[in-house]
Amino acid sequence: MHDGTVEDAELVEQVALSTGLSTAIAARVVEDVLAFYRQPVEQYVRTRHTQLQAEGRKNPEIFPLIARELGRRLVAPPDLSERQLRRIVYG
Repeated sequence: MHDGTVEDAELVEQVALSTGLSTAIAARVVEDVLAFYRQPVEQYVRTRHTQLQAEGRKNPEIFPLIARELGRRLVAPPDLSERQLRRIVYG
């Protein structure tokens, strides 16, 4: 799907029908959502950590929050400890 086309035409059609969006816009929305969920865990953790720090949150609040968020993802990765999350962020 890296060529800009969405493989799941039925999903695009369903999004278009349920939202009133054009097929082209629905395809873009579906591709954006799929791209979000295709992010490697490490990339998600680093990006989310940066976002939460920008909100003024501190690590003792950030890492448990990220761990909870990871558990709610469409395809959840294995549980990661706070130490593992720190390693992803700080190496």
